[in-house]
Amino acid sequence: MKRLCITALAIAALLSTTPSAQTAATVIGSATKAMGAENVNSVTYYGSGANFNLGQSNNANGEWPRTNLNDYRRSIDFTQPASRATAVTWAAPVQGGPAVQGAFNQNIAAAQNGNWGQSLEIWITPWGFLKGAAANNATVATQTIGAQRFNVVTWMTPQKSPSGLSYRVVGYINAQNMVTRVETQLENPIFGDMPIDVVYSNYREGANGFKFPAAIVQRRAGSPTFEAQLLGAVANPPDIQALVTPPPPPAGRGGPGGPGGAPPAPPTSQSEKLADGVYRIFGGYNALAVEFADYIFLFEAAVQSDARTQANIAEVKRVIPNKPIRYGALSHHHFDHTSGLPAAVTEGITIIVHENNRAFFEKALAAPRTLAPDAMSKSGKKPVIEGMGDKRVFTDGTRTLELHLLKGLPHADGMLVGYLPKEKILIYADTYNAPAAGTIAPRIVAVDVMVDNFDRLKLDYDRVVSVHPPNPDRPITRAEIMASIGR
Repeated sequence: MKRLCITALAIAALLSTTPSAQTAATVIGSATKAMGAENVNSVTYYGSGANFNLGQSNNANGEWPRTNLNDYRRSIDFTQPASRATAVTWAAPVQGGPAVQGAFNQNIAAAQNGNWGQSLEIWITPWGFLKGAAANNATVATQTIGAQRFNVVTWMTPQKSPSGLSYRVVGYINAQNMVTRVETQLENPIFGDMPIDVVYSNYREGANGFKFPAAIVQRRAGSPTFEAQLLGAVANPPDIQALVTPPPPPAGRGGPGGPGGAPPAPPTSQSEKLADGVYRIFGGYNALAVEFADYIFLFEAAVQSDARTQANIAEVKRVIPNKPIRYGALSHHHFDHTSGLPAAVTEGITIIVHENNRAFFEKALAAPRTLAPDAMSKSGKKPVIEGMGDKRVFTDGTRTLELHLLKGLPHADGMLVGYLPKEKILIYADTYNAPAAGTIAPRIVAVDVMVDNFDRLKLDYDRVVSVHPPNPDRPITRAEIMASIGR
């Protein structure tokens, strides 16, 4: 696996660190001067690039899916600080179909500077790194990596992580006094203390000696999440305020967090009885609780977040009291379906995944979680993850639940569905997302593939539960799915 591996570069760096004879202020000042950034308070740069969708890969062991960025431009005002980045995108839908035009927008307002997840995009740029180092009591050491010697500057952010720790920012400055690499970390529900590193290369010189990297590659947890090929950069653009100001939101759309910016209320979950001992758990994404003689099975056991998963678990315990949730299945590895894993592990649930995804989750969940300790790290419990092949059956002699692998889906490898043969109920994720009642969804490749799998497996079902519920919520039947593909 590429992610979460300590690279040979990092190992070499760790083995060759020595105190620097120079002071941090001298190193920062020399780099700032060499990069032509001594009086730079803002910058705009442009070119083309790509954005990669973290947590949404087609295969858990592959790279994140790429979306090309055309006419990419980022502007940063370091004095506020604030930033705005835009681009035009063309991307093929993950469920199959022709590419569609879209837009990339990333707006970082001055009010968001306390949020490292947002503001790091300002401070891990070469110029932002130097400004942050100058303002935050940086230290310096030297490292030899291969045959090159680097001054390694480290500073701690004024922003605090959920645990109260500051974030560490480390920059590598080469013999030409160019910032070639910046590293930091950010909390993530799957990767824990997720490493972020950005490599800057092929520096070019613009007006008035201002230097900028022609190539940028950002990685998170070891895989690319952003890259750019820059054509130009301008220091101190006269219209910087206009460049960093996003357009107003559409009428009727407020800011995040509800009225007045208040934090959202903790999620709650509800339930619907589908059959004796079978409940649809809803409120966010759908899950399915199945009662057996001495335990409960929860299909889609870790959806969306720890808070949502905890709400689902509470509702399951309410409708099926006095039995443990012993097993839980993940439909697939995408992070919106798995970010509640720490809560599920804390509950003592054995997690069932397709074998393709087992090693990925075992390694990711073993990472340190110092920035945002979650329920799992606080409890000391270790994840128990079991892989399966094409089929696995759970039964107590009265009720049977079958888990099946769907093959050939464009959306994700290792996709599992749950099937109750006696009740003729089937639960699936991310394939047929029902439209408004009385309408037929556009035909997409994924639905044909899904139905072909059901036919191959000879699944006799009448009712279906989509993990993504319709809006407004309503029952979905086999007949509706078949009608959507003209069968």
